[in-house]
Amino acid sequence: MNQSFLYTALSLTAYSPPGLLNYVFFVLCLLLYVLTLCANVLLIALILSDPHLHKPMYTFLLHLALNGIVGSCAVCPKVMQSLLSRDPFMSYGGCLLQVLFVNVYTLCAFAILAVMAYDRYISICKPLQYHTIITPGRVRVLLAAAYLFPVGLTAVQVYLTSQLPLCRFAVNKMFCDNLVVVKLACFRRDLDNVYGLFIVCSLVLFPFVCVLLSYMQILSVSWRASKASQRKALSTCAPHLIIFINFSTIIFYSVLYNRRDSVSVLGNFLNSTLFALLPPLFHPLVYGLRTKEIQRSIQKLLLAARPRPGPALPHLRVVPVDRSPHPASRRLGS
Repeated sequence: MNQSFLYTALSLTAYSPPGLLNYVFFVLCLLLYVLTLCANVLLIALILSDPHLHKPMYTFLLHLALNGIVGSCAVCPKVMQSLLSRDPFMSYGGCLLQVLFVNVYTLCAFAILAVMAYDRYISICKPLQYHTIITPGRVRVLLAAAYLFPVGLTAVQVYLTSQLPLCRFAVNKMFCDNLVVVKLACFRRDLDNVYGLFIVCSLVLFPFVCVLLSYMQILSVSWRASKASQRKALSTCAPHLIIFINFSTIIFYSVLYNRRDSVSVLGNFLNSTLFALLPPLFHPLVYGLRTKEIQRSIQKLLLAARPRPGPALPHLRVVPVDRSPHPASRRLGS
C-alpha cells in the first residue's frame, strides 16, 4: 500500500509549514496572479474589439497573451493551494500534466517571439513587400507552427519521462517540470537526454538565433536610414525587444537555478513567481506603455465607458398670464 502511494503521489517539500511567511507568499501570489489575468484579458479584449488593431503584429501579441494566461494558470493555482496546505502533495499524473503545460508555455513563447521578430524584420527591411509576404494565410501557418511543434514535441517528451521508474517521491520545488521528474527516476536513459537536447536546440536556441538575426538585419537597415526612420524602427521594435530580453533572461535564470541541489523557501517562491507571473504580467504592460495604437485604443475604451449626460430638456417658453378682470365681467359688474 505504501509502495503504491509512493509511485502515485509526490510530496512537495519546497513549502514550509503553514505560517506567516506562507500567508505573505499567498497574498503576493494571488495579487500578481489576478493582475496578470486582468492585464492579459484586457489586452486580448482591446485587440479583438478595435479594428485598427487587426494587424499581424497584434494578432501575434494576442496569442502571446493567451500563452501567458496558460502559463500562469498552469502554475499559480497549485502553488497557492500548497502554500495553505499542511502536507502539500501532487499526484504523479497531475505532475506530468503540469510538466506538459509548463513546457508548452515556455516553448510556445519562444516560438511566438521569433515569429514576431520575423514580422518586424519584414516590416522594416522589406516594407514594400510586407503585405505580399505577411498575408493572413501565412499568419495562420506561422501561428500553427508556433503551437503544433511545441505541443507535439513536448507530448513526446512527457510520454518518455512517464516511462521512467521512480525511486524517490520528494519534489524540492513549488511546481513540476521535466528536470524535476527526471531527478526522481531510478536511472536516466540516453534517449531522454538526446531528445531533451533536440528540443532545446530546435525550440529554444533556433528561435533565439532567429530573433538575433532579425534584429541584426533591422539594425543594419536602420543604420543607413534617416533619423526619422530610425526613430520609427526603434519605437516599433523596442517593446518586442524588451519582452524578448526579459523572457529569455528569466527562463535561463530559472533553468540554472533549478540545477542547484539546495534551495531556500524564499528562493523557490521567487523563482516560481519570476517564471510563471512576471513575463505574462510584463508583456501587456510594456506594449500598453510603449505602443501608441494600444494607448489610443485604451483611451477610446475609457471614453466609451464614461457616463454620458442625459438628453437636454426642451426650452420652455413662459407665457405671462393676464390676471386683470375680463372687460365683459367689468360691464356686468357695473
